[in-house]
Amino acid sequence: MRYPWEGAAIAMDGAAFAAEIKRDLAAQVATMPLPPTLATVLVGTDPASQKYVAGKHADCKEVGIKSRRIEMDAASSEKEILDVVNTLNENPEITGFIVQLPLPGHINAARILEAIDPAKDADGLHPLNLGRLAQSMRGDLTTLLPCTPVGIIRLGRKYGVNFHGAHVTVVGQGTTVGRPLGLLLTHESVGATVTCCHEYTTDLGKHVRDADIIVSATGVPGLITSDIVKPGAVVFDVGVARETLPSGKSRIRGDIADGVDKIAGLLTPNPGGVGPMTRVQLLANIMQSATEERFA
Repeated sequence: MRYPWEGAAIAMDGAAFAAEIKRDLAAQVATMPLPPTLATVLVGTDPASQKYVAGKHADCKEVGIKSRRIEMDAASSEKEILDVVNTLNENPEITGFIVQLPLPGHINAARILEAIDPAKDADGLHPLNLGRLAQSMRGDLTTLLPCTPVGIIRLGRKYGVNFHGAHVTVVGQGTTVGRPLGLLLTHESVGATVTCCHEYTTDLGKHVRDADIIVSATGVPGLITSDIVKPGAVVFDVGVARETLPSGKSRIRGDIADGVDKIAGLLTPNPGGVGPMTRVQLLANIMQSATEERFA
């Protein structure tokens, strides 16, 4: 598999495509008697989480989806958070909701996620929804799916990437990206052959170098270097880390090192690539919960 390559990668603009999807969603919301409602639960004052949640509410407003924000003290007990989750589960006005991660260290995040009604699981991370994905090898994917994996595939297809029969190397095995992405890529509707790498993988370079498509989601800045990328490969940079500059300011750094843009055929910028697709897929999941239509 090769993509147009003349010494510089084509940037896959996730922000522009997400804006296009938002326009379609807004048009659909405008036809609904009652717009759906997203609720967010934020525990604590983590600046990155606050910014991310604020962005989700701004996205909702942009397309006409209602939203409710619930903020809780970082010292809140697990029971207090579970009580809020149960209230949202039982509230018919709430179409779907998320509990923003990470949670404070004294909270069992898995227990909180398991308490969410799978039909209101806007992030697509409930064990039942992930289990349905794991069992689905063929046919329609009707369950709520994790936002980032779906966003990656939609963005790739927008730029003409044919995943069917391609060799995809996924670096990272997190529950929000790596693990569910491997499952989604091997569904017959996508049809890829997948290698999953992680911290115990030996000779990471070999597995990456063999790939037609690379997805890296580790949060290790510069992990994927140009010498292990096949010329013309498709590269998705999903990792997010913050680097402090000599000036004291910080910037986002992805997993993809400088120089890969001279080797790859297609490459997602970071920021501006996969991130906007993750956010817009959350809106699509809310619409799916409201209409039982599929957007993957």
